[in-house]
Amino acid sequence: MNVVCLDMEGVLVPEIWIAFSEATGIPELRRTTRDEPDYDKLMKFRIGILKEHKLGLKEIQNVIATIDPMEGAKEFLDELRSITQVLILSDTFEQFAMPLMKKLDYPTIFCNSLEVASDGEITGYKMRCEKSKLTTVKALQSIGFETIASGDSFNDLAMIQASKAGFLFKSTEKIKADYPDIPAFEEYDDLLNAIKNAL
Repeated sequence: MNVVCLDMEGVLVPEIWIAFSEATGIPELRRTTRDEPDYDKLMKFRIGILKEHKLGLKEIQNVIATIDPMEGAKEFLDELRSITQVLILSDTFEQFAMPLMKKLDYPTIFCNSLEVASDGEITGYKMRCEKSKLTTVKALQSIGFETIASGDSFNDLAMIQASKAGFLFKSTEKIKADYPDIPAFEEYDDLLNAIKNAL
């Protein structure tokens, strides 16, 4: 039995932190897992910037409310879910993801959670498990699933490489150049066809 594991940001929806950076005019918040492989370092940096500018969860959620899935993402996901099991594995947070999942008809998502003070200040975060994407893929394999994975960032590479088939989608030129053995696609139709061929 197959299960397709997809990243969320950059694959199905725009990068939340980039949208928030543009809305607030804080260029430092544009930094994502495409730029920084160390997730803990990245999140501590983000939390520091938020504190410095006195921005909290409410301000981020207000921006998320304006974000729509990428063009063609819902149709791609609907077709994929009609032929196989799909699981979204994301290093985002429940507090960010749920409004976006509603716009995609609530696919199953495994993600992390933010630690938020009573005044809305983001004080920390809790990872679901260490190396969450790779750990989840290996756990699925241990209970009899074959995995096919796709993502765009450094934190997707381990799950892609551990799967029976894996693909980069809308990734950076650097990641594509550094991992030429991983097929890379820019269009949903091409990714869908590659996944179908791997099933």
